[in-house]
Amino acid sequence: MSTLTAATAKHPDVLVVGGGVMGLLTARELVQAGLSVHLVERGRVGRESSWAGGGILSPLYPWHYPDAVNRLARWSQAAYPRLAQALAQSSGIDPEWTRNGLLMLDPAEERAALEWSRRFQARVESLPPDGQRALEPGLRRETAGALWLPEVAQIRNPRLLKALRADLSARGVVIEEGVEVHGPLRRQGQVCGLETCRGPRFGGRVVICAGAWTGRVLESLGLPPLPIRPVRGQMLLYRAPPETVHRILIIQGHYLIPRRDGRVLVGSTMEEGGFDKRTTEAARRELMALAAEWIPALGRCPLEAHWAGLRPGAPEGVPFIGALPQQPAVFVNAGHFRNGVVTAPASARLLVDLLLGREPILDPTPYRPEARRLAVDNLQV
Repeated sequence: MSTLTAATAKHPDVLVVGGGVMGLLTARELVQAGLSVHLVERGRVGRESSWAGGGILSPLYPWHYPDAVNRLARWSQAAYPRLAQALAQSSGIDPEWTRNGLLMLDPAEERAALEWSRRFQARVESLPPDGQRALEPGLRRETAGALWLPEVAQIRNPRLLKALRADLSARGVVIEEGVEVHGPLRRQGQVCGLETCRGPRFGGRVVICAGAWTGRVLESLGLPPLPIRPVRGQMLLYRAPPETVHRILIIQGHYLIPRRDGRVLVGSTMEEGGFDKRTTEAARRELMALAAEWIPALGRCPLEAHWAGLRPGAPEGVPFIGALPQQPAVFVNAGHFRNGVVTAPASARLLVDLLLGREPILDPTPYRPEARRLAVDNLQV
């Protein structure tokens, strides 16, 4: 740990730790509010969980999550079309926001889904078998009860991340890769920057958006870690002709996502294995069998890639957003589990609202680190 004893050179208003979608969008919100930002990333920007996921702009089963997650998702869903358009204009990279709807082939979910749709004013339709093939002609078979969510969109998350990075660079944000946090810099007992593998990095306030690695960053600062654990998910990518799959499909907790160029993502596993990102033959076989069972044409398409990512799992999937009570100049925006991309715009805006003392877009209470920690402690008792 280092302690500042002399006046330092001018440093940015905010130091952001983490270059995934949460860190990049938080940095963008900060710059739009008139603050200077320096962002550091332990690896490569946009190459962890944000890149590895599917980009569905909805929780897979939104009615399985607490209202706190749904509120972030609903706010973000409304913001995404405008955000994607703005990023395409500023960066020249189209994030490919596409509203192609979500077809859920899971009849056990109908009752809970319809109740959720009434509460959140979201469109959910029960779909008889003859309507399923009309929406997805390539299905091998229909199911007795399906759900159709026509409002659900997707975004091509690797392109979103590239567009965000280009947008931030054009706005003057300093972005550094390969910068690992080693400890805090303090002035009068309060954190005012970080000691890193490349030397000190300063910031009037520090925002930690380190995903599954957030606990490790907090420990390096001598702060109690939040209950955020890595949860591995493995994915496949098929190269297919356009319109092999038309809709986002949810099948027994898995998904198929068609991209505009015909590629189809198939995912994802849920594995508790620490910080292990290795892929497995068992997961590859499982996902390939699922794809061919439901869309036979995929069984004849070449498999282009197989990868794994580590989701930042938090209790009940509710993220931590806000200042740390022990260090009011240190903020956290992490723990979004499977819903980082869909909840990122709202999470970033809420974090910056709290940092600046603005009227928040949502009630921040369910996300505050101290409130969340207390709730988790009570559950453990």
